[in-house]
Amino acid sequence: MPKPAKGQITFLHPDLGIGGAERLIVDAAVGLQEKGYDVCIITGYHDPLRAFPETVNGTLRVINVGWWIPRSMFGRFVALCAYFKMVYAAVYLTLISGIKPTFVVCDQVSACIPFLRLRWNPYIPRPRVLFYCHFPDQLLTERLTLFKRLYRWPIDWFEQLTTNLADKILVNSEFTRGVFRDTFKRIQTIPEILYPSINAKLFDSLRRSSPPLDLKIPECRHLFLSINRFERKKKIGLVISAMRKMKPCLDETEWKIVHLVVTGGYDERLPEAVEYLAELKELVTKENLDDKVTFVLSPSDTVKVHLLSQCTALVYTPSNEHFGIVPLEAMYMEKPVIAVDSGGPRETIANDITGLLCPAINTHFGVAMARLIKDPGLSKQLGIAGKKRFTKFFSFETFSANWVKALESLQEIKEKKSQ
Repeated sequence: MPKPAKGQITFLHPDLGIGGAERLIVDAAVGLQEKGYDVCIITGYHDPLRAFPETVNGTLRVINVGWWIPRSMFGRFVALCAYFKMVYAAVYLTLISGIKPTFVVCDQVSACIPFLRLRWNPYIPRPRVLFYCHFPDQLLTERLTLFKRLYRWPIDWFEQLTTNLADKILVNSEFTRGVFRDTFKRIQTIPEILYPSINAKLFDSLRRSSPPLDLKIPECRHLFLSINRFERKKKIGLVISAMRKMKPCLDETEWKIVHLVVTGGYDERLPEAVEYLAELKELVTKENLDDKVTFVLSPSDTVKVHLLSQCTALVYTPSNEHFGIVPLEAMYMEKPVIAVDSGGPRETIANDITGLLCPAINTHFGVAMARLIKDPGLSKQLGIAGKKRFTKFFSFETFSANWVKALESLQEIKEKKSQ
């Protein structure tokens, strides 16, 4: 089989699960493969039972290396283990795999970038490295103890140093670009924005072919949906308490036909996920909502698309979210989004046009949810406008074309330096 003229692209990713960052990498890989590139993904962990279908059905070539490196040690040192995974993946690619990439795309962890410069054969040119920054890693953790501050100091220093070694840096939103510049003050390069998208073809095929699903959800006319990983920073408790605040806004008949489904990636390897799920279930009981809330853990794409097709609205609760893939999924499915008025959702959601942006206060969310129950026409109107906005600014075609432009600009730099 002849090698594609456009070259080979290798993606490096620490843990190829079912989160938003993983969805972006998978979509980028699929889009570039459809554009004629030879694509593979090297990852430090890949569980076929907890992964996107494109990574297990043969659509994409996935190489699982470093699986023996733990995700954490005694529940600690998560960042350090991720660094080891990515460094090992880079060394594997460069010195062991035999793959000769034209471009390497890495994300989340920049520590691997210096190791991508290793070459066992000096006559083989090194690949150009593109780093996609979802959000600075050092801002994703707290430093409440002296030990944690001492532990993070060299990691944070190394993050800035290695990020600056990338040939090109991309970010997922204007919000993230501002945070990037405030965090990495020694990096003079201004990152370019490449908005994520979703693979609409996958959604269309699942919507057409998905069989009826028995998720043990009570019959209801108004289904609100929360899709987030089970992490405390996602503030899922906000939508649960908002359900209680919504009740006084409805009459008894309306309240009887309302239900909430809380779903998203759940990894039992993570103590936080296990603890947080227990906390959310306790909150449901405390708010006397046991018959109003259903939890669906780690849904397949088929289940997720089914829930989106049935819901009245998506309720998106993270504050200062870097971007947020899930609102795009809801917009494509013509569903309105109720979200916190901060971060990436300010760029994806047009307030009172495609959805409702609210302060991160349960009362405000409850009132917004009640509006859509009281006025079903508004829900439909917002959903139709959301689909139009998705098509105009966030389509998969635009997303793939922007990736090609980013790589072509790197190719031009490479050619100029070789002249």
